[in-house]
Amino acid sequence: MAEDVSLLQYGLIALCALITGTIGGIAGYGTGLLMPLVLVPIVGAEPVVPIIGLSALFTNASRVLAFRQDLDTRRALLIGGMALPTCMLGAYGYTFLTGRGAAITIGTFLILMVPARLYLKRRQMQLSGGSLAAAGAGYGLLVGGTAGSGVILLSILMASGLSGRAVIATDAAISLGLGVVKSGIFQAFGALPPSSWIMAVIIGVSATPGAFIAKRLTQALPIHIHNAILDAAIICGGVILVVQGLR
Repeated sequence: MAEDVSLLQYGLIALCALITGTIGGIAGYGTGLLMPLVLVPIVGAEPVVPIIGLSALFTNASRVLAFRQDLDTRRALLIGGMALPTCMLGAYGYTFLTGRGAAITIGTFLILMVPARLYLKRRQMQLSGGSLAAAGAGYGLLVGGTAGSGVILLSILMASGLSGRAVIATDAAISLGLGVVKSGIFQAFGALPPSSWIMAVIIGVSATPGAFIAKRLTQALPIHIHNAILDAAIICGGVILVVQGLR
């Protein structure tokens, strides 16, 4: 893949990673949902989930360090523990997808994410005990085989009663742990060649400063306007990927 990507394309990916990292800092999600729209036309559908998963290790590690005092360890261990085996299963299953299957999977997931997020937000139910553990197991299966499922984890954490910095810190800790395992599986089954590592490092390093830029933009950009633009971009991109995969 590396020999097929030009310096201009690498620069475009780095710029988009910075932009989506900033969007993620404002809305709490965005990088994993929007970067596939940039990566798929350049590298194809198959390497996208492994690349996004590996690059997320950079941003999640920095968030854990920044917000470590707000981390809810109990919820992180409960959700992370339940999500771990299903995450491994989802990641293993993804390695068997063809390029066509990967395109359809990613596109369908992107389309479904918008109504799923709105539904979870409107329900406003508090998860605890068994329901929280079950939600963690379901999330693990999604995060193992898809990109951009972080919004579901945010919704689960908020539904469990967390808010503010505690959500950011706990989300980052869970995502970091699952990301290490997920990337390990992709590496073991040959889904992370050196070219994917190069791409993931570029994305991760470029996206990290976005969180700091987001602090300045939050006051200037109404979050509901940004969310509407983001939702429209996700749905349109998902439809495009599904159509391409069905051809």
